[in-house]
Amino acid sequence: MAAWLEVVGWLGVAVLLLALAQPQVLRLRVVSLVGGLLLAAYGALRPVWPVLGLGVALALVNLWELVQLKRVQHDATAFEVLGVDGDDEYLRHVLRVHEADIRQFNPEFVHDPFSDDIAYLILKGDETVGVVLIRDAGHRTAQLVLDYVTPRYRDVSPGEFIFGPDGPFRRRGYRRVLIPPDMVEPYYERLGFRRDGDAFVL
Repeated sequence: MAAWLEVVGWLGVAVLLLALAQPQVLRLRVVSLVGGLLLAAYGALRPVWPVLGLGVALALVNLWELVQLKRVQHDATAFEVLGVDGDDEYLRHVLRVHEADIRQFNPEFVHDPFSDDIAYLILKGDETVGVVLIRDAGHRTAQLVLDYVTPRYRDVSPGEFIFGPDGPFRRRGYRRVLIPPDMVEPYYERLGFRRDGDAFVL
């Protein structure tokens, strides 16, 4: 019995350490919650009251943060969509900083600052969490040049504020989006699009 409890305790520690390695904020909170619950179980069964207190506190903090994250996940007031020019210096800075990560999902992406691409930055407070570049392909169709979200917010799906019912994509009258042929893991079906060959259609 004692050996089994020790496994639970050390597993809780390992899960909490694993949480620190999670780049995505939602996943970090979920893993931390599991680690806190394991520590709380160890502290209660042993019993070791400081460990129990720490585990319960960690679980409650992470549960609270998860509720807050879920509350703002689909809240348009939590994120701001900012239209910018293609040659905007800050846009170019964001693309340079995240270039290596961008190429994991869009290997052939090259930014042309002098094109007629429509550019948006997705912000949470003063933090830039995403970039979307769209090219008008005519016939209410947008050619997606780039749809990028930083690792920290990738599991919160802030892209819905571009493509969702209140976003600039629909306000501009677009009904179809053509994705780059090399784009990895397109997610537009979750936003109400359906696949139509190489395109997604509202």
